[in-house]
Amino acid sequence: MKRIPVWFLVLSFSVAAARAQDDATQQQINKLNGQFQDLRDAQAVQAKHTTALEKEISELRDKLNGPGANQDDLKKLADQVQEIDKKRQEDRELILKEIGKLGKVAGSSSGRKPTPTVTTNSATGGSNPGGKENGYEYKVSAGDTLLIIAKAYRDQGIKVTSDQILKANPGLDPKNLKVGQKVFIPAPAP
Repeated sequence: MKRIPVWFLVLSFSVAAARAQDDATQQQINKLNGQFQDLRDAQAVQAKHTTALEKEISELRDKLNGPGANQDDLKKLADQVQEIDKKRQEDRELILKEIGKLGKVAGSSSGRKPTPTVTTNSATGGSNPGGKENGYEYKVSAGDTLLIIAKAYRDQGIKVTSDQILKANPGLDPKNLKVGQKVFIPAPAP
């Protein structure tokens, strides 16, 4: 009787070992099936992407080879460029008008343009201590600055800068010009 339980034990261990091996094999098969399914899904996605790219390439070839599409596109582009150029010209004219207005406002801050009066330094009442220069005497009005005065003289053909005016009038404070103050404007060298 002892033989049957030993055989029975050996048989039950063999069956248990076979079942464990079957379970491991089944797990490997399931894993391989999952990987195979992932590969099939990836292949389907790649096929869709390839089809989309082929379609896009075909459309681009048709567009490139179609003479009507290129001419229409070029005409639309030319029209857009002309429209932009027209707007640019209009903007340029508007800017020039505004600059002109600003120039008039800046140039006439005192309400008038300085008028040069020819004189020599002796007529300036000593504002030019050198005593040897010819030039113009200017009487400062409200709102005048050296830049405005110099520009007004330049507008009338007398080439003078604010620095030259300062050099010809030692002690003149350009930030504190007083109404009625006489300023000597040097005449340009011949």
